[in-house]
Amino acid sequence: MSWDIDAEGWKQVGVKIKSRWGKINNVVLELINSRREVLVSQVEALYAVTPEEAENQVASFEKHTKELRPKVI
Repeated sequence: MSWDIDAEGWKQVGVKIKSRWGKINNVVLELINSRREVLVSQVEALYAVTPEEAENQVASFEKHTKELRPKVI
């Protein structure tokens, strides 16, 4: 699943991702390119956590990142 986010929004989220997961750099962010499943797999690989833990971390990140929440009309 990809997040429905424009380029400017992705830049803002990218800064937050790098702040949350310091091992993620600009090269990895380009690889992720707003694809949630790639972020999960990168967190799993870079931090040697289980798939479930990586999923939990990303889910928590989504919950606390306003750019990734559904827009209320």
